[in-house]
Amino acid sequence: MFTISAIERSGHGSASAQIGHELTLDIMAGRLAPGDRLAEVALAERFDISRGPVREALRYLASIGLVTFTPNIGASVRVMSVSDAKALYEVRAALESEAARLAALRVDARAKDELRHVLQQHKESVAKHPSGAYLQRGGDNDFHSLIARLSGNYLIEQALGQELYPQLVLLRAQHKKVQGRGQIALVEHQRIVEAIIEKDSELAAMLMRRHLTASYTSFLGQIQGEAE
Repeated sequence: MFTISAIERSGHGSASAQIGHELTLDIMAGRLAPGDRLAEVALAERFDISRGPVREALRYLASIGLVTFTPNIGASVRVMSVSDAKALYEVRAALESEAARLAALRVDARAKDELRHVLQQHKESVAKHPSGAYLQRGGDNDFHSLIARLSGNYLIEQALGQELYPQLVLLRAQHKKVQGRGQIALVEHQRIVEAIIEKDSELAAMLMRRHLTASYTSFLGQIQGEAE
């Protein structure tokens, strides 16, 4: 998930960081929908600040794929196309399959406990919402974010957490009627966890890639159904 420290590390000031953080939360929560205008003047009034920090925050959010700039119109929350979704899932599959492989190579007793814990959380979530999407915000308690962290590769974790996962949440916000795969995804998660715990790195990578391919296929079928 996007954090204030991320924008601060990019060279922006704390005011820009706070604005970027607040706008990201609004986008992730659906308070700002895909296509919504992000007028600098209105945002400056909202945050009681000059337009400079607002502009910097919007530029940073554009750099991580949450905002787009249109000539003579300005900034708006990004609207993602089918080709955007495909590219996003392809990169995600590559990074997450490698994350699963590395996690299996590096897993220890504490990591195994964390995996079992997040799997239990997923079971409870599925029991309440059988068709719900399990990826919500890409936070530390999310199954996929946990595996990214357990990979021990900070570049993979950074790429997924700061760019891909926020864009996935935005994509789902754009297609609110699209359902998750619930019980099916849970079974796939269980198999991935088993492979990681057993330190079968190649199997873990294969299962993760297969899982994400199935997720994309399901998602694509549903959004194509929306258009009919």
